[in-house]
Amino acid sequence: MTGTIITIAQQKGGSGKTTLAANLAVAYASRGLGVALIDTDPQGSLGRWFMARIKGREMSDMEFSTASAWGVEYECAKLARAHDIVLIDTPPKADSDLRPALRAADLVLVPVAVSHVDLWATEGVLDLARREDKAALVVLNRIKAGTRLAAEVAETAAGLAATLAEARLANRVVYAETLGHGQGVQEAARRGPAAAEIAALADEVLAFARG
Repeated sequence: MTGTIITIAQQKGGSGKTTLAANLAVAYASRGLGVALIDTDPQGSLGRWFMARIKGREMSDMEFSTASAWGVEYECAKLARAHDIVLIDTPPKADSDLRPALRAADLVLVPVAVSHVDLWATEGVLDLARREDKAALVVLNRIKAGTRLAAEVAETAAGLAATLAEARLANRVVYAETLGHGQGVQEAARRGPAAAEIAALADEVLAFARG
């Protein structure tokens, strides 16, 4: 049985793709699953997170690789034979270069930072996912609970041609703090609501991807 491949994609930068990839990787690795990461974004943010993570460690709890847009399908197939989960972080674009990463996926995960602009940017990625006949799960990120904007974006997102995840990530400083140290929020010194958010999302993503 090959591993589950999850491509994280969003046309707009700053949506939280790397944050999702890193934290889901930590969550799945902590459960004893074999995890591999592929960074196809030339900015290399996920790669920098991984290098910070392995600094001073004798062994890594996950595997990391980079790939070009057109090499990602080969890399995915190779890693999925040896790992339970393969997470792909992609550049902020919605064009033909993204299609190989979508084609390789069992699930397309689309983070949306809570703004109407971010929501509008989601349409291009969802359209490409539909063309590749791939299921998409939209995740609301940086939610400010109780605000009118959050309610409006959530209501509009529910009408998209994709499933809206029940699990949502709040606007918390700990996500940025832990990312800078090569960690996930579940590894923070004081576990709090962010760890519970990631646990819930990890459960939902895996259940959705495996149908």
